[in-house]
Order: sequence, then structure tokens, then C-alpha cells
Amino acid sequence: MQLQRVWLERGAVARLLWPLSRCFGLLAALRRALYRAGWLHTERAGVPVVVVGNVVAGGAGKTPVVMAIVEHLRARGVRAGVISRGHGRRTTDCREVHDDSDPRDVGDEPALVRRSTGAPVFVAARRIDAARALTAAYPDVRVIVSDDGLQHLAMARDVEVCVFDDRGIGNGWLLPAGPLREPWSRACDLVLHTGARPAFAGFTARRSLAASAVSADGATVPIAALAGRPLIAVAGIAKPDSFFQMLRDQGLVPARCIALPDHHDFDDWARVAAADATVLCTEKDALKLWRRQPDALAVPLRFEPAPAFLAALDAKLSSLDGHQAS
Repeated sequence: MQLQRVWLERGAVARLLWPLSRCFGLLAALRRALYRAGWLHTERAGVPVVVVGNVVAGGAGKTPVVMAIVEHLRARGVRAGVISRGHGRRTTDCREVHDDSDPRDVGDEPALVRRSTGAPVFVAARRIDAARALTAAYPDVRVIVSDDGLQHLAMARDVEVCVFDDRGIGNGWLLPAGPLREPWSRACDLVLHTGARPAFAGFTARRSLAASAVSADGATVPIAALAGRPLIAVAGIAKPDSFFQMLRDQGLVPARCIALPDHHDFDDWARVAAADATVLCTEKDALKLWRRQPDALAVPLRFEPAPAFLAALDAKLSSLDGHQAS
């Protein structure tokens, strides 16, 4: 969290780290040059690949974008599958994510994508391995959506979606002096801003909490019914405060807000007695928290990209040889 603040401006700490960022930039440029020269090889998945990633370190809202794209393609009659490395998982193999998969084995975000969309999801250390396993198991999949992987040049992509939140590009410097994984601006197909205050041109999206929270057994509780009750809000995501603020925007006033590191495993969670307070968490956290706190309620995120973004995505896919977008 301290680095996130450092990366917002070109202050003393950022300037101290700037020489290291030059080294980082040279190594990244060398790697890209090796791919362009053919010394390192890019492999194709066999179906169109949409990569949803970012150039800024830290969460910018990629996974909700992935789920929105999958749902949009399904509504248009195009079956999509999702691939990911499964950040933070305790396994290293290539495997399919099922509804009952342990997030610790497949990653919390792939588990959330699977449970929320029902789409085929595979994880692997090399995304191309996940893509090939997915198409072998589900030959009717017409589009693969990669959750992250903008800098994973070993896998060819047909459409790149670069996601930004309200930080924009921060101080504009490369890691570790700034938040950038690679220089911006850079060529990409679509830019999508997930925050309320886009820092520069691109498509926008609306984010809000769902009208009802969800329990571990699938039952729903209207958010309005929680107003005035003792609440504890928990978030182990990149920007916990954004979840807490959205709860307040819905008229809920948590007595306590617990901010945890992104991808927190909750192995050290001490159960809160339901008689004392209702525990609210994000959908991503719920898959792990329910093991320790089965009476916790997950509050889903409603994410709606602008129709113009989805139309532009459709146009990109329709232009690909051999792809029928409808």
C-alpha cells in the first residue's frame, strides 16, 4: 500500500528508485525485441484470443471485465472459455477449474469466474498450455479470454484490452519507481476505464454493488435489509477501500472495516460470532472466507461496460479471419 502511494507522484522515494526503473525498462525492451526478432517464439491457441490486462501493477478490475466479456459473447451465441495463471495458487500444474474447486488450488479469481459465469476455465503456469487444454476439452469454444497476460508475449493474441482504474498511469514511471510494467502509451486494441474518473481517453464502465448479498448456500439477502444492523466488512482485494465505500454508498455503515492483502487466504481468520455482527465480503473473498466463516455474506459486484466498448469488441472479433461473431 505504501508503494501505491509512492507511485502516484514523482517524489523523493520514486526518484531514488528511478535508476532501477531504467534497468527494468531495458530488460523489458530487450525481451520484446527478442520476440520481434524470432529468438523467442510466440505460440497460437488455434482460436481467437482476447487478452484482458493492464500496464499498471496492482488490480485495476480485470476480472470483472473478463466476466462481462464472457457473458456478452454468450448472449450473442458465442461460447467463450477463460484461461489464467491462477495467481497465488498452491499448485503448478495445468488443470480445469470446477464449481467446487478449492481457490487455493486454482486461484481465487479463476474460481470466481467459473462460479459466476459457468464458462470453461483452465489455469496453467504457461497460458498457452491452459489454452490448448481448454480447446481440447471444449472444441466448441470459439473465443478464449485471458485474465491478465498483456505482457505474456509467448502467447499470441488477437485482441488486447488494456484496463485502467482511477490511478491512470500514476507518475508515469516504470517499476519500481512507478506502477508501469511497460511504457505507456503503447499500441492496444481497446482501452477500458473501470473507475469513475478516467485519466485519459478510452471506453468507460459502471461499477456498483448488487441489490442483494449472497450466502454460502446460495440464498439472497436484500442489501436494504442489512441497513442498521451491526456489520463487519472484509476485503482482501487490491483496493479494499473501494469495496467499503460502495457499501457506504448503499446506506450500510460497517462498525469495522478489515482490509487484507490481495488474494489473502484467510487461513488465519478468527470466526466472528453471527450474534455479534454480520460479516460482509466480496465475491472473490467469499470462496475462501466461507471455509472459516460460513455465515458470511458475499456482496457481488455489478460491472457494466459501456455498450460502445462491447460493440467495438464485436467489431474486432468479426474482422478476424475464420471467426463468426454471431
